[in-house]
Amino acid sequence: MRISLLLFTLCCGSFFSSNSSMAQDQNPLEGRWDLEMEFQGKEEPSWLEIRHSGHNTLVGRFVFAFGSARPISEVKGSAEGFSFSIPRQWEPEGNDMKFEGKMVGEELKGTMIYTDGSTSNWTGVKQPKLPFTENPEWTDTINLFNGTDLNGWHTDGDNQWVVREGILTSPKQGANLISDQKFMDFKLKTEFRYPEGSNSGIYLRGRYEVQIADNKGLDPMDIYFGGIYGFLEPNENAAEASNEWQSYEITLIGSRVTIVANGKTIIQNQTIPGITGGAIDSKEGEPGSFMIQGDHGPVEFRKFEVTPMKASSY
Repeated sequence: MRISLLLFTLCCGSFFSSNSSMAQDQNPLEGRWDLEMEFQGKEEPSWLEIRHSGHNTLVGRFVFAFGSARPISEVKGSAEGFSFSIPRQWEPEGNDMKFEGKMVGEELKGTMIYTDGSTSNWTGVKQPKLPFTENPEWTDTINLFNGTDLNGWHTDGDNQWVVREGILTSPKQGANLISDQKFMDFKLKTEFRYPEGSNSGIYLRGRYEVQIADNKGLDPMDIYFGGIYGFLEPNENAAEASNEWQSYEITLIGSRVTIVANGKTIIQNQTIPGITGGAIDSKEGEPGSFMIQGDHGPVEFRKFEVTPMKASSY
């Protein structure tokens, strides 16, 4: 009996030691990648996550120039590199989007065949690890909206934004509004309202969209009010009715975000996995602008106050 027990113990030790060793072996493709894609004459930011599932399967997620994060059911490896395909989301009708890539040094390089059959080249670098400061110090608060005009902001197209009676207004679908100043870690206090059925958002560092939409009464989702679009779901839907003033208090340090909506903490200290669709760029290690989405529906703002973190806190 003692011999049997000894053999059992040795076998178990060998099994867990083997599995521990296996767990440490990581495919170099695994991780999160910030991509730049040459798409229809422009450089479009994208994002790719690859991770293992079970013994041998690689799965992942992909973010394109628009839409939400899309699941990848399998990333297939070969001697030449890797490939995967995903169905269209908001793209024109056509075939599934097909991707091929390979590692070149520390980078990924590859191609995408779009739904219309056109081919785009892309490159990717590993997503940087952003430091998180536990007890930061803050600098003075900056009023990015002065209540008078669009000073300190610019648009990415024909401007429809105006200031009416101290309120920053996008009366119709049009260009996005982008702050001239860029920030890394900060606290944001903002007040906004929208008409019935409207949809907008605030991009933190120009890369991570906090959704603003007329979703009162719906179950919380990452694509609804207060969510980090396609990634982080609020713990409750704190939206008020359309045409009422509402508020966000948002803290972003490193890649961790806390969102207080209308006085309720709906996301607390959660990690944003990567850029969301519609981002300005995919340079996640750099400071970025605020971008207010104006290409969906009407929206108004009466406060946009930013408190940056002190450099000494890093």
